[in-house]
Amino acid sequence: MSKPSKKQRLSVYLDPAVMHRLAEHAARRDHSRSLVAEAAIESFLSPDAAERQEAAITKRLDQLDRRMTRMERDVGISVEMLAVFVRFWVATTPALPEPAAQAARAKAGERYDQFVTALGRRLAKGPKLRQEISEDVAADGEP
Repeated sequence: MSKPSKKQRLSVYLDPAVMHRLAEHAARRDHSRSLVAEAAIESFLSPDAAERQEAAITKRLDQLDRRMTRMERDVGISVEMLAVFVRFWVATTPALPEPAAQAARAKAGERYDQFVTALGRRLAKGPKLRQEISEDVAADGEP
């Protein structure tokens, strides 16, 4: 029977930040730095390393795609909400006579500040409009 070959020593120079991360990772896993470095080098040199890297990138791109889809949905909801509000406001708000219009303009700044305060509270505490609107609203038959 042949005796198993002894591991060979390799000296490398690492950036202090990389060395610190290596030491932290090894401590968290309760492994030696040498064992972690050996596994990393083996992974880097393995023939399927490119496939694993591609899989990791694909997974990340899928996550980004889902986030973008949610953002597109949220922006679409916001635009539609604004359009519905403007149509409603224009249809239901009569023009004011000039003396009343001047008084309304004077009060506008105060009312705007109240609006911004209320919006800030809602954004801080929720619930968000997108959480209140079900994704299957379109399935109810409304175009």
